Amino acid sequence: MLRVGVTGGIGSGKTMVCAIFSTLGIPVYNTDLRAKQLMIEKDTVRKQLITAFGELVYLEDGSLNRKYLSDAVFHDKNKLNALNAIVHPAVYEDLVHWYSQHLDKLYVVQESALVFETGSYKMLDKTILVTAAEDLRITRVMKRDNISKEEVVARIANQMPEHEKIKLADYIIYNNEQDSLIEQVMNIDTELKMIASRN
Repeated sequence: MLRVGVTGGIGSGKTMVCAIFSTLGIPVYNTDLRAKQLMIEKDTVRKQLITAFGELVYLEDGSLNRKYLSDAVFHDKNKLNALNAIVHPAVYEDLVHWYSQHLDKLYVVQESALVFETGSYKMLDKTILVTAAEDLRITRVMKRDNISKEEVVARIANQMPEHEKIKLADYIIYNNEQDSLIEQVMNIDTELKMIASRN
């Protein structure tokens, strides 16, 4: 079973690409979504987050106070590191268990925003970078999250530059609204299945 990472900067369209893989019958693990779920469902993670960030990190109904947490870590590198030190090991453990449930597949996909930044690409067999022009990404995120251009630009500035990711990726999907996403995904799917069946 090949382990394939799908990544891309904010607004690149990696979730849309993963949805296409999913319709092709490929299991997809959404790292960011599972991280959010584990912060609510896993008792050890909840306790660690309360210790690190205080009781306000959860709302009265038990859900995660996302705004409080993102405000706390956005401008504070130490707090961001503390959050990552709690969440990343829990996600890794969850991911390993998920992999074990799909050993009969030729390949599986892990969707993650930080494949290259965290170094987790070294544990993957192949990586796919979804990329798009910055102005297009800004417009998409402004619409999606209902935030200002300045806020999107600040988020992009916090991510690894696109040209560095391109150097590290095995495959690149251009989500520029001109080239067919489905066609690009299907071409990569064909190639991955060929590689996996040879192993």
